[in-house]
Amino acid sequence: MSGVLIAGEAVGRAVPLVAGALGASGIALAALPARLAMRAELRKRWRTWAIAAPVFLGSLFLGAGGAFALAAALGVTAVSEYVRMAGLPRAEHAVLALAAVVLPALAWLVPGAVDLRVVALLLVAAALPALLAGDHERGFTRSARTVFALLWIPLPLTGLVVLQDTAVAVGLAVALGDVGAWCGGTALGRRGPLARPLSPLSPSKTWAGVLGAAGATGLALAAVGAFTPLLWAAVLIGCVLGDLLESMVKREVGVKDAGSWLPGFGGLLDRIDSLLLALLLAMVVTA
Repeated sequence: MSGVLIAGEAVGRAVPLVAGALGASGIALAALPARLAMRAELRKRWRTWAIAAPVFLGSLFLGAGGAFALAAALGVTAVSEYVRMAGLPRAEHAVLALAAVVLPALAWLVPGAVDLRVVALLLVAAALPALLAGDHERGFTRSARTVFALLWIPLPLTGLVVLQDTAVAVGLAVALGDVGAWCGGTALGRRGPLARPLSPLSPSKTWAGVLGAAGATGLALAAVGAFTPLLWAAVLIGCVLGDLLESMVKREVGVKDAGSWLPGFGGLLDRIDSLLLALLLAMVVTA
């Protein structure tokens, strides 16, 4: 019961901020000129946000059980997108999907169970399909890509269970950090030193965007009473590097988006790439 109460308090602090942000942005989008090229795309993104925000907050409001259900649903969907991009066989897909359910379930039912022993078992599970198949041509690539996926998707999503009320703050800060990065890049990233790209992996991501994300994430964490320098740094790094990490994956496999079913974003991985790294780092700084 205490976990539900703690999460409920965090959600209660987040709801007015989310409702205000959605309301203000909805009014702003309605006022945009019809001829503006990005108007339709921004409206698609707003509608996705309007659906995703209640699902995210509502799941975490239910406590550890709701957090498990959310983490498992996100994980199974995200690893399916990753498997398609990485070209992994069905056996690796099964390993990743099972991990996406089992890891958050362990975090929920056996607190503290996700430790070095589990990580060691994940390493064995990642290599097992290629080893049993005797794949001497692509076995190492298959195993390496599976290990990366395990560390990138199922393991960070256990943070939705482990972090409890902090998971609400991290999710909110990442969402507003992405908006802040876009606003900062649009307003300040056209010329000057802040217009320099962070990495060739994503030339549109500039230092102006980092500045915007830094301000937005800090304000979001402070608004829900969760601001600490370490947590702010974890969320900011997640916002900045999470997107670049997915861009690296997509560029190597030659795809623009991880999927096409999420209006305004592409796939689920395109939406939660920053959240994954932020959750992982938040677990590190709050351990």
